[in-house]
Amino acid sequence: MAATLPSSNPNGEPTDTKSLIVSFSNRIWRSLLKALPSADSSLLAKISNLYSKFLPSRSRRRKLGLPLPLGSSSIQSSLIARDTSRVLAILEDILGHTLSSLHNIQKSLLFWQSLAEGTSSRKISFMIFQRGPRAFVDGTYQIVTRFGTQGSPFGHMSRSAAGTISANIAVLKSFQCCLATFLAQIYLEVNKFGQMLTEDSDNFLPQLLKAINSIFSELEASISHPSEIYKSNCSFSMEGEGSRALIFEKLCEIDKEQSQWKDTEIGDAVNVIRQNLQRLDSYLSFFLSRCQKPRKSTLYWLHYTCGAVGLSLCSVWLLRHSSLMGSSDIDNWIQEAKESTAGFWKEHVEQPLISIRDDLFETFRGRQKGVMEAEEVHLTSNSLHRMLLAFGEQTKGQKLPESLSDQDMMEIVMDRYERELMHPIQNLLHGELARALLIQIQKLKLDIEMAMLELDQILKANEINFAILAALPAFFLSILLLMLVQAWALKDKGAEGRGRAARIQRRLLIVEVEKRVMQFHASTDQGKEEDAQCMFGLVLYSLDRLYKAVERHAKETGEWLSLRQDIANLGRPELSKEDKLAIISRMERMYYCLLSSAPSSRWY
Repeated sequence: MAATLPSSNPNGEPTDTKSLIVSFSNRIWRSLLKALPSADSSLLAKISNLYSKFLPSRSRRRKLGLPLPLGSSSIQSSLIARDTSRVLAILEDILGHTLSSLHNIQKSLLFWQSLAEGTSSRKISFMIFQRGPRAFVDGTYQIVTRFGTQGSPFGHMSRSAAGTISANIAVLKSFQCCLATFLAQIYLEVNKFGQMLTEDSDNFLPQLLKAINSIFSELEASISHPSEIYKSNCSFSMEGEGSRALIFEKLCEIDKEQSQWKDTEIGDAVNVIRQNLQRLDSYLSFFLSRCQKPRKSTLYWLHYTCGAVGLSLCSVWLLRHSSLMGSSDIDNWIQEAKESTAGFWKEHVEQPLISIRDDLFETFRGRQKGVMEAEEVHLTSNSLHRMLLAFGEQTKGQKLPESLSDQDMMEIVMDRYERELMHPIQNLLHGELARALLIQIQKLKLDIEMAMLELDQILKANEINFAILAALPAFFLSILLLMLVQAWALKDKGAEGRGRAARIQRRLLIVEVEKRVMQFHASTDQGKEEDAQCMFGLVLYSLDRLYKAVERHAKETGEWLSLRQDIANLGRPELSKEDKLAIISRMERMYYCLLSSAPSSRWY
């Protein structure tokens, strides 16, 4: 029987059953993937744009950090007196925007670097479970379809994850180097013109603005170069690159013979710089959105989905037991909860507190009862003493001295008691056996009363302890609730917090500053000008983070004036490496807010 080849229809589509099934399943799968939102979908982009539109102040408002190197406060006062404070404002904006962008890049770099150092299972887990529902469906489909082929599907996914991670790290480092160089150039220009502005701000302000304009041109050339930014990531297509090219506005040419600018010309220059900052932010937000750290909603989408499903099921279950469905279960549970809470409050809070109050403030209430019990014991003791004295005098046939103790007289009774027991029946009727037994009963009664009195005294002395023990559950519950409220209200915000973890973060910032200072001077000594500028910008970024982290704590301890000056000195490019390392060493040893652990007794 001849073998039949699979036929084809006029459109060239296979009519074999297996091929049709595969083709149909692929179409369904592609339709499902298109229906799921991705990280760069228009829906999420619109939501992100709405979020940034409604909350612009939160993302743009910058906490004051590393100040401009303008020297003394007289510089600022002279500038403000000449109505050029807006130049200072735009310089602060440049530093703020650049440092904010560097911080976002640094957070993304730390995330991808930690992921690169993780295991293959960690990378596979990220590729499947932490990139959104579309990546989850796509990754599951790839694993299922590759099971029958050569090679492990998990190995292929691990290599794909490693390639994506390395590409993102390369792009982020390129952006970081460009922005750090830009920050260093701006800082150096301000540092160069700072002293000149005090002497003649009208002549040197235009020069400063022109220098900043040229620095923006250099940033445009470096950050828009495809070989520097996009060589490691094919997802940045040339089409998108052309549509998103970074082109800065240039300052208008002014007559060279005119040495001073008018107020309108300075205002136009400031507006141009502000527009360039907005273009830079837009450019960075577009390209960094593809390689930055995923949002928390993307990383934990599966947890949130499971939580939403669980909450929905719980809501349905509660609805079934609510009065809306004709059930009184929820009302009964609420009533039982109220009764249990009231019982717990009365048993472990109210009654122990009342008992402690009574023991502390009403100590004389039970004194009369105690006195009566002591008097009864005293009467029993006197009665026993008289019985012993009478028995001893009758037995000895002579008067006993008053100083004789009850113990000595009891020995006489026991001695006679032993002799009487030799003939118990006869002596019970005619002897002293019955009398000796009654004396022993009286002695036993006295011992019991004394023991009860001592036990009553012990119990009364420990009533407050028993009340405290009864109140311990409520006390521990209150402490736990207080700790939870304190942890929620005073959340430890990284290096700016108050706990031991925050102190460690601040010391790590000092270590980061020290490493980058050494790298900056090493690049300078080797004549690598570009690397030196990049490292100096990263030094300024680390100093800005350290400045913000220690400001509040240093003000509380009275160290801020000295510490702020040390941080500013670390940002001076003309200071030698030895001097900077000496400053860092002093900061680690002397400042209270930078110690590894707080001393047992606070010093002032």
